[in-house]
Amino acid sequence: VKEGDRVGVPWLHSACGHCHHCVTGWETLCGEQINTGYSVNGGFAEYVLADPNYVGHLPDRLEFGNAAPVLCAGVTVYKGLKETECKPGETVVISGIGGLGHMAVQYAKAMGMKVIAVDISDDKLTLAKDLGADWTLNAKDTDVVAEVQKQMGGANGVLVTAVSKSAFSQGVGMLGRHGTMALCGLPPGKFELDIFDTVLSRKTIRGSIVGTRADLQEALDFAGDGKVHSHYTTEPMENINSIFDRMREGKIDGRIVMSIS
Repeated sequence: VKEGDRVGVPWLHSACGHCHHCVTGWETLCGEQINTGYSVNGGFAEYVLADPNYVGHLPDRLEFGNAAPVLCAGVTVYKGLKETECKPGETVVISGIGGLGHMAVQYAKAMGMKVIAVDISDDKLTLAKDLGADWTLNAKDTDVVAEVQKQMGGANGVLVTAVSKSAFSQGVGMLGRHGTMALCGLPPGKFELDIFDTVLSRKTIRGSIVGTRADLQEALDFAGDGKVHSHYTTEPMENINSIFDRMREGKIDGRIVMSIS
């Protein structure tokens, strides 16, 4: 990194660099990692300190506002989609079309996948359709498990970004045989797992946490090529408390990027 470089500070502030996970390219699993805005000061300030070995280099065509959500939400869902092991032409379900899910739809399409968007809000499903989703389902008034199984025998992959525990059980149900579900949403608690179905259908359920430095650069490059656009609004940092109030009430579509100017 040199003076004048355009960079972004991600969730993974730094890691030890020498444990088994770090040396095998899984620094996001390092037991000594430090996280931006959690274990070190984050970006709700005019200045922020970053480790130059872990920042993301922004493509020239990617402006700062659009880049900001990629540094967390974008790389998280991009990595999650890779974890589903879906190939181009295969079908992935995106469960939850919020700040993460709306970006997941775009990444999935850019990666050549067919996309089923699932949510309980018609407005968010309309957004998903506008962003390229091939099929949308409202889980509030549709048995999404029965519908996906009926139409195609289950999806090749499911990415759960929702924070509702019911979405996790639904996700397993929407998987087809030999399918893989990646979990990005983090609600507290547990969810039921049908052992018989999981074993006989050879289903895989795995967690997916953010993304490595390599994943981050790939996610930024997709955005730099114009294949992914974050749905966001810009507000001054002085609105931070109001922004959090709206977030708790579920009144934010996409992301809010705060400006210090």
